[in-house]
Amino acid sequence: MKKNVLITGGSRGIGLGIAKELAKLGCNLAINGMRDKSEINEVLEELKTMGAETIYCQGNVSSRLDRDKIVKTVTERFGAINVLVNNAGVAPKERMDLLKTKEESYDRVMDINLKGAFFLTQQVANLMVSSKMENADFEGHIINISSVSAVTASVERGEYCISKAGMGMMTKLFATRLGEHDIPVYEIRPGLIKTDMTSAVLEKYQKLIAKGLTVEPRMGLPEDIGKVVSALVQGQMPYATGQVINVDGGLSIPRL
Repeated sequence: MKKNVLITGGSRGIGLGIAKELAKLGCNLAINGMRDKSEINEVLEELKTMGAETIYCQGNVSSRLDRDKIVKTVTERFGAINVLVNNAGVAPKERMDLLKTKEESYDRVMDINLKGAFFLTQQVANLMVSSKMENADFEGHIINISSVSAVTASVERGEYCISKAGMGMMTKLFATRLGEHDIPVYEIRPGLIKTDMTSAVLEKYQKLIAKGLTVEPRMGLPEDIGKVVSALVQGQMPYATGQVINVDGGLSIPRL
């Protein structure tokens, strides 16, 4: 049976890498993003040619009204939601010393990266529980795309680090609450991934990697994350709800 997947921030970067891997599985894909549909038609068509029935759910996850609209669009088209991938996230518009971080930047990052993910998860989790009660064979998964920044301090983007650390606890909370319903919740922590979000500091990261920052001497790619999500969606990591999967090339390994 095809699984219906909602991927927030799924039209570019890591989210698109995830979408492409799930398209290979033949999943039905609901891609969320903030851009106008006309700007991502090529992306949607590419996913369709890979075998996935694909729809676009435009909206800002930090907005309650938009979250309602996103979920309604998915359920009206596909019915139940089997998989929620909380991937939508933003970095601060301006990297700024922790002692000078602006409240406006903090609110923007936290609203999108954490508050939006929390309340979208709450909404979808309730739908999943209802689906499970109606059909014992229903399979639900929630996958949170966090970051090594959840545990690695970066004083020029503290609000981002805090948002991802919060997602770590959010994962544990929902995993604990949904355990009785057999709905696993996972957290994936990407490391340095080559996307438009890291393009501005790409040269800096490449130099650090050349000096040994990561065990594997390269930046990660969106498909590296997508392959892990694919395994989770296929149920290849049972009995591990609430766990963190680091996909960072060994960046998080303490070394002497």
